[in-house]
Amino acid sequence: MIAIATIGTFASLTLAMGLLLAFTPYLMRRNECFAVTVPAAAQRDPRLVSLKKRYATAMLAVTGVSTVIALIAGVLMIQGADQTDGGPIGIGIFLECAALFIPLILSFALMLHNRGKVIRIKRKEGWAAQAQQTIATIAEADMPGAVPFAWNLLYIPVILATLALGLTLYPSMPDMIPMHADFAGNVNSWEPKTIGTVFGFPLAIEVFMAACFMLSHWMILRSKRPSDPDAPATSALAYGMFARAQSIYLLVVGVLVSGGIGILFMLSSAGLIGLGQAGFIIMILCIPVVIGAIALSVVYGQAGSRMFTRMQDGEHLLADEDAHWKLGVFYFNPDDASFIVPERFGIGWTMNFARPAAWAVMLSVPAFTILFVVIVGMLV
Repeated sequence: MIAIATIGTFASLTLAMGLLLAFTPYLMRRNECFAVTVPAAAQRDPRLVSLKKRYATAMLAVTGVSTVIALIAGVLMIQGADQTDGGPIGIGIFLECAALFIPLILSFALMLHNRGKVIRIKRKEGWAAQAQQTIATIAEADMPGAVPFAWNLLYIPVILATLALGLTLYPSMPDMIPMHADFAGNVNSWEPKTIGTVFGFPLAIEVFMAACFMLSHWMILRSKRPSDPDAPATSALAYGMFARAQSIYLLVVGVLVSGGIGILFMLSSAGLIGLGQAGFIIMILCIPVVIGAIALSVVYGQAGSRMFTRMQDGEHLLADEDAHWKLGVFYFNPDDASFIVPERFGIGWTMNFARPAAWAVMLSVPAFTILFVVIVGMLV
């Protein structure tokens, strides 16, 4: 059962990611096409419609191939679990990485290819903003938005509950604690029972994951609120609803996943469940998490673009920031005080790389990750 779940999870995640990439052009804001600003009404242009269809068809084909590769990778990793040379496992890991990264790379390449075509169409049609318009939303404080950052205090009782469970079970735990299992669920690494081995890893992973989710929540709160000059109030409302839904999703997933990992590890340390079974449960939980992310993307669209049809009627460009988007995905605008902005091709947010704060975040994330790995290594 664990082996089947492992194979199925790899394939399901690859399929879900590929499908989201394939339909990304249909989830973007109506005044953007392949990271190029266009009039909202131009989305009905047969040339743009054709470009999106061809992109989706190509990505669906790539997704199908990648899913098959992921299935093969899962089988190889399971078959090689009992072998000491590591050959099949190494090949399986390589194939799984290929199944995950090839769609991402090809999606970016196809986006750039189509972006060039959209730019040429835009120039030919003369789609250009006569004057850069900016708007201020009246009563912005009354607009919906991401839930307050204080909601992240929910991580504290989760961590305390894990600690309490560990203290309760510690006396009955065996002298050797299972620390690692292979892809078939068989334990292949044990450590003597100590405070560090029992409490170090689960509490550290909970703190680390909570910090990552909190950073994401903070970035949503600090994000620039985009507005369509053709429908300022409607677009601001749509973005607020999108940001609220995404922040709630982050909070729920963060609490469940971080708490689940810690509690399952404590239960496996006490011998109440196997370490392989704990991993099986975590893998199964990944599927609804991914489905939830896709559902939010489909329902809301990027920055709430699918919420209201009123934002789909504009025939003129009132604002154009193409010059600030390098390769369609890297935002660089020294005149914009915001350092978090919605993405142009994808669901979520990116940074304004002209702001020092963006580079501070870029450097702090890997530094914090390395620190986490070092601390866990010292504890266990």
